[in-house]
Amino acid sequence: MAAPLDTLVTVFGGSGFVGRHVVRALAKRDYRIRVAVRRPELAGYLQPLGRVGQVHTVQANIRNPASIKAAMRDASIVVNLVGILAEGGKQSFDAVQAEGAGAIAQAAAEIGARLVHVSAIGADANSESAYGRAKAAGEANVLAAVPQASILRPSLVFGPEDSLTNRFASLARMAPVMPVFGAETKMQPVFVGDVAEAVADAAEGKTKPGAVYELGGPEVLTMQEIVAIVLKTIERERMILPVPMGIAKLKSYVLQFAPGDFKLTPDQVAMLKVDNVVSDAAKAAGLTLEGLGIAPDSLEAVAPQYLWRFRATGQFAHNGAN
Repeated sequence: MAAPLDTLVTVFGGSGFVGRHVVRALAKRDYRIRVAVRRPELAGYLQPLGRVGQVHTVQANIRNPASIKAAMRDASIVVNLVGILAEGGKQSFDAVQAEGAGAIAQAAAEIGARLVHVSAIGADANSESAYGRAKAAGEANVLAAVPQASILRPSLVFGPEDSLTNRFASLARMAPVMPVFGAETKMQPVFVGDVAEAVADAAEGKTKPGAVYELGGPEVLTMQEIVAIVLKTIERERMILPVPMGIAKLKSYVLQFAPGDFKLTPDQVAMLKVDNVVSDAAKAAGLTLEGLGIAPDSLEAVAPQYLWRFRATGQFAHNGAN
């Protein structure tokens, strides 16, 4: 088997939140990494994650089969991280997460590359959410093309650049009340660094071929408990207001057009109706982070390392609250 420095890994979606951590994890294991993105000129920040010449970017669009094949040229391993949380223009759930995943898998099959596909615990062909249905279709397309592929399903992923804890922290600086949609829905937030290590393990062939791994953190928390941890971390006292799902759905018809942290789509509301935790079946089969020998970090342990900037006192903690 070729040494890691002679092994090329093509990472689709490597410029995103999870992607940059995956690139760093692979670089630490001495792989050569080709990051396939739509806008390579905007992904220069990835190169310092490895040694000189170890990481480089190429243009690729998963709706363009020729660009997919070009990005995979001479690659031994392919990682697909491409995903979206909201649709826009040609970037639909089906186009990106179902058809796109299938196109990447088909190209990987043609060159005999090992394939690691990152999906989500919410993947379900019968989901009320179009996001969940598209994720399930993507998994089916991947396994149809590459039966030995490794599929990883994270729960909600948190970390320095996430759209979860940073969003709540940002809103807490502006609003005296924190409305929480799906307040009682259970989540198992997982640290992005742990997800990245699992992807790197799968790239090395440490996962069971054709198996679906579910990745969750050490704690199961409700969405309300997650917000409370964020508020405690940034030392801001705010009233937490659980919003009934019926009202959340009505609000989403307007908030789907809102900018940034205020955006909420009807499909996201549908996702919030269902618990997002590691299944008992995955635990029993060892198809988890722990099964890979990874001890997951908790939200409370990691969040202070990057949410301190939302405190009134910055990185310096104090006993009061604002």
